[in-house]
Amino acid sequence: MQYVSTRGQVPPCTFEEAVMTGLAPDGGLYVPAHFPTLTAEQLRSFRGKPFAEVAAAVLAPFVAPSLSPDELRALTDKAWARFDAPDVTPLVQLGERRWLLELWHGPTLAFKDVALQLLGLLFDHFLARQGRHAMVLGATSGDTGSAAIAGCRGRDQLDIVILHPHGRTSDVQRRQMTTVPDANVHNVAVEGTFDDCQALVKTLFRDAGARERYGLCAVNSINTARVLAQVVYYVTAAVALGAPERPVSFCVPTGNFGDVLAGHWARRMGVPIPTLVVATNTNDILARTLATGRYTTDGVVPTLSPSMDIQVSSNFERLLYELAGDDAAAVRAHMQALSEDGGFTLSAAERAALARGFAAGRADDAETLACIARTASEAGRVVDPHTAVALSVAEERDDPEALVVLSTAHPAKFPDAVRRATGTAPPEVARLTAMASLPERYEVIPATEAAVRATMDRALALRAPLFAANTVPDA
Repeated sequence: MQYVSTRGQVPPCTFEEAVMTGLAPDGGLYVPAHFPTLTAEQLRSFRGKPFAEVAAAVLAPFVAPSLSPDELRALTDKAWARFDAPDVTPLVQLGERRWLLELWHGPTLAFKDVALQLLGLLFDHFLARQGRHAMVLGATSGDTGSAAIAGCRGRDQLDIVILHPHGRTSDVQRRQMTTVPDANVHNVAVEGTFDDCQALVKTLFRDAGARERYGLCAVNSINTARVLAQVVYYVTAAVALGAPERPVSFCVPTGNFGDVLAGHWARRMGVPIPTLVVATNTNDILARTLATGRYTTDGVVPTLSPSMDIQVSSNFERLLYELAGDDAAAVRAHMQALSEDGGFTLSAAERAALARGFAAGRADDAETLACIARTASEAGRVVDPHTAVALSVAEERDDPEALVVLSTAHPAKFPDAVRRATGTAPPEVARLTAMASLPERYEVIPATEAAVRATMDRALALRAPLFAANTVPDA
């Protein structure tokens, strides 16, 4: 499998190169050059199989020749061993045609663990093969950071620097990052929004000198391995509910579009998914784009679902490349308009392609709280605010097929929202309770490239012997 950039100005590369590079040097995102097909017979063969076995089968064509089948299977067998659910991402029935897909049974109680536990192992594997060390740089709106840290902490060949928007994550989300004591973990609170953090990461990845100096690797969903790993749970959920004979739709709470894109990639491989419903909070750029064909950024509004408080949805660029008929020049024009004018308008053909198979809805904080309360009282299940956004949107639909709502975080990560909605705190999780008494370690910096570079230079100096092979002289 080869990977191409959505901006079309760099040569195709291997899976290993795409994973270790993260953001393409031309500023684009890597996508598979083609999508293999899962036949009806293959889908049927997945029924009752362990998650790791299905993952190895689904991912095999995407990773060859960078990984042999045996290497891949060893990694998938290890990736989800720390999850507290035997089937990794269990389905829970809420109604006759309504299901929850619980994606939060990993070490940090959020869906990002599914992909990032595998990504950390991929980094380790490829770095050992290359005989070098690297610095992981990422931005988080809440859950990516802690999941990335959990996947990378304590690894000799990696340092990890995570930027989060100061004061815009929940206390639990922040503490899951800042209480990790490993020397290779560096947490940074940026005085700005998630979009500011994400823009800083992209700026540094576009700088060839910075990439070489720090040995940069990406953990955000700009890394194609993140999206590919998430394809697996769409496959396992659909198969469990009757695919390929029965179609299954999904409702996905999202801000950065990566989780929805994974469902679309599963659909491109042959999983019968009639509709992918994009569920957003008040920061509804994706819902507005589907409704109007105009992608226009606005100010980020803090909400009870902070992981979705995003205006620039990076992974939409990957879908945009497909909507444009793999026309990288069209993507470059859209991205230039976004940078210079704050938005762009889809062509008639692009908008028609988007309308096929996608729908969208939004829920504000009041609707989110009402849904948490309603789900607790009527279904006897406590959900986090991100899941509640998707449930609220799903309640407005009447799909003829099964509709699976992705449950992306354990409610204990958002106790204040749950308490406001239900009057009681969510069930305690021992590791979160213990975390509350641990010391935090992070720095607060302005939203400038210079400030981030200074932090990375300090990390580089602390680990100089490990990073010597990557370091280049200062200009």
